[in-house]
Amino acid sequence: MKLYVLHENDEWLPPFADALDAEGVPWTPWFLDGGVIDLSAPPPEGVFYSRMSASSHTRGHIRAKEHTRSVLSWLEAWDRRVVNGRRVLELEMSKVDQLTALASAGLAVPRTLAVVGTERLIEEARAFPVPFITKHNQGGKGLGVQRFEDADALEQAHVGGGLEEPVDHTWLLQEYIEPADGFITRVEVVGSEFLYALAADTSHGFQLCPADACQVHDMFCPTGEHAARIFSLREGFDDPIIGRYLDFARRWGIEIAGFEFIESADGRKLTYDVNTNTNYNATVDAQAGRAGSAAVARFLGGLLEDHEQDHALLLRT
Repeated sequence: MKLYVLHENDEWLPPFADALDAEGVPWTPWFLDGGVIDLSAPPPEGVFYSRMSASSHTRGHIRAKEHTRSVLSWLEAWDRRVVNGRRVLELEMSKVDQLTALASAGLAVPRTLAVVGTERLIEEARAFPVPFITKHNQGGKGLGVQRFEDADALEQAHVGGGLEEPVDHTWLLQEYIEPADGFITRVEVVGSEFLYALAADTSHGFQLCPADACQVHDMFCPTGEHAARIFSLREGFDDPIIGRYLDFARRWGIEIAGFEFIESADGRKLTYDVNTNTNYNATVDAQAGRAGSAAVARFLGGLLEDHEQDHALLLRT
């Protein structure tokens, strides 16, 4: 019996592979971007960890989302132990899903319009408070995130080819929040427990992927010296919002995630992203004295041990 890591990005696997091997967890990667599922056959026994990313299409893996949906539905129909399962996948794939769920839980979110179709975006922007930002609904890596001073600037970007249609044709038109101290905060949760909080300097732009392997574009690569400037541990962070995130995670079946929020100049804490495909930064891990990938490996290894014991007990009865 083993752990299966469902994913579509080989570049993000090494830290988790090393951590799982160090913990002695038997595991295998399961790359999802097309294939066959025999729905009449039972899945293998084991624990299944979904690391499917909302940005999979940017790596040419345009079938990955639908393949993962099918696999998770199949696994859950057979009562397999899945970490970040089918419902969590929908949160990962849709910022509309995230924001509506967060708001329904009483967490403050930025004012947002979901606009289906780029042709409506400029029209809606003319009646929206300025400045504003645009985002792709199915995002990751800061896809489509741009700040505009007004609708005319947005229209100029559109005419100049600076707006790429979202893969699901859905834009977010969102109020721009000026961070009070120049950074956003990301609260990391592993095994439905608080791991640590990190700060990301927003002066470097909106594309704030903390993974060491994340290279969004030539001007932004948060590795080495860049990572030390952009990402840092929020030492002693003990805000009540942690408990609210943990409650939210339990409610939605989220076991591993990063919650991102902005503290605005007027004192609001606005949550804008739930990243259920969270990655970790070596600089922050070192500052915290605990590695996110190691925490994930220990959590998954414990689940696998429990599952093996339950399975053995079931076979004896």
